[in-house]
Amino acid sequence: MKKVLTHYLRPCYARMALGFVIKFTGTIFDLLLPWLLAYIIDDVAPTGDRRSIALCALAMVLCAFGALSFNVIANRMASAVARDTTRAIRHDLFARIMTLSAAQTDAATKPSLISRLTTDTYNINQMLGRVQRLGVRAPILTIGGILITLTLDPVLSMVLVAVLPVIVLLTIRISRVSIPLYHQVQQSSDQLVRLVREDAAGIRVIKALSKTDAERARFDAVSREVIAREKKASGMMARVGPLTSMLLNGAQIVVILVGALRVASGHCEVGRILAFMTYFTIILNAVVNLSKMFVVFSRAAASADRVMAVIDLPQDMLTLPALDMPDMPDAPAIEFDGVSFSYGGSAEAALEDISFSLARGQTLGIIGETGSGKSTLIRLLMRFYDPTQGQVRLFGQDARTIPHEQLRAHFGAAFQSDTLFEDTIAENIRLGRPLTDAQITQAARDAQAYAFVQDDKQGFDTGLAIRGNNLSGGQKQRVMIARALCGRPDILVLDDASSALDYRTDAALRAALRERYAEVTKVLVAQRVSSVASADLILVLSGGRILARGTHETLLSSCAVYQELYASQMGGLDA
Repeated sequence: MKKVLTHYLRPCYARMALGFVIKFTGTIFDLLLPWLLAYIIDDVAPTGDRRSIALCALAMVLCAFGALSFNVIANRMASAVARDTTRAIRHDLFARIMTLSAAQTDAATKPSLISRLTTDTYNINQMLGRVQRLGVRAPILTIGGILITLTLDPVLSMVLVAVLPVIVLLTIRISRVSIPLYHQVQQSSDQLVRLVREDAAGIRVIKALSKTDAERARFDAVSREVIAREKKASGMMARVGPLTSMLLNGAQIVVILVGALRVASGHCEVGRILAFMTYFTIILNAVVNLSKMFVVFSRAAASADRVMAVIDLPQDMLTLPALDMPDMPDAPAIEFDGVSFSYGGSAEAALEDISFSLARGQTLGIIGETGSGKSTLIRLLMRFYDPTQGQVRLFGQDARTIPHEQLRAHFGAAFQSDTLFEDTIAENIRLGRPLTDAQITQAARDAQAYAFVQDDKQGFDTGLAIRGNNLSGGQKQRVMIARALCGRPDILVLDDASSALDYRTDAALRAALRERYAEVTKVLVAQRVSSVASADLILVLSGGRILARGTHETLLSSCAVYQELYASQMGGLDA
């Protein structure tokens, strides 16, 4: 919370100071109204001077108008400051999320990041607006009201002065307990976001398998947990208001009794008692508002900690200093040297002792059963993760010494579970890059997507639904492959990206890659033997290790696992 209040509010200090001055002025006008009323009743009305009464009444009207105008202006300025500050926080949080390493994203979890970007920043926005509106007005009304009541009747003011410290200690005590509870509330909200996100993505499967009731039960359980924690946290903070009101109302009863006795004994006048009771009501409302502000502050403090925990995450995949090495035009395009890797420091290795090299323009095929480490190898190649041991080199240079943007510029990639955006087909292929329509068209032809795109009247301007849900699986994969091809990358990675294509289309795609992208180094991850059969080097992975390597012909004669895959897919070794 401290960094939010110092770093992000610093550009708004001048506006906040002006707003505080305006709010202070409007609050002073509010405080003058009861004093003028007491002055009219006790000093002006008994004289019968109508002109003086009219002037005092006009003064009250001007004070009321001034209080309204100044408070409205200050509130609008407060809202603007809260808006601009929240926008800056949300911008920095989103930018940091976009640069998180895959390991950091795994640790934070995507639902939690979504919750921090939405709910938590909203809580901070509410706190900033409330603090500027009530954080100035309520203390001024409280302190100013006490000072004016001291001038009206010091004896009665002592009752109020005695109660306020008790209220302050009570509020602080409850706030310290409630902030950790709001942390728990946000954690439950993360789980709720995760469940909704999963169900929204898998709604077709849920309906197809008649699991609607089961998912409704899961949602109900998570929702009840959120409600229970919210009730616990809110219930704790809700004690502040009633306890504050009880203490102040009890003090008000004492003030009425003592005031009546002082009026009866001639030590105080009726107008002063009336003004005192008005100030007491103002102070009561101000203190209650302060207690409500502590509720908002407690929630925002928990949210600010969660937001800053992401923004302040250190970069854990830094670019290492590059060694001064001569250009090596003959260096392999891709080289793995004794690479091992495990997720999250797990003792079980996802990849172990992976070594191979691939010359420029060659094609690497990677095949193996589910969970053998194929996608993990790709993630290390593109430096989504760093290897636990060993080294990954691109064009003779350690991948860790290549700046991230420069490294990723080498790649064009399409993944099996890749994402299409709610935009046109052309923009999904272009993806913000400075590419011409001719390049997009040619990439679509090479990816075997041009025919079905042209079948639509709008062609490349056809709009896609979220995640491309208005396309078939094969159509989506072809658009994603066109996106990967469009930039003419140095290294093309297709991670099971043709699994939804029929054999004829898959063969046409492979032919286009051979003919038009001969200079591009290609990495093909596939379940089909036919997809990798023409590769210069094929790796057969099993349990995170290289079980066998070689060309199609070599593996077909020497690797039992490869023979089994070929036989099951092609109808026998002689097929």
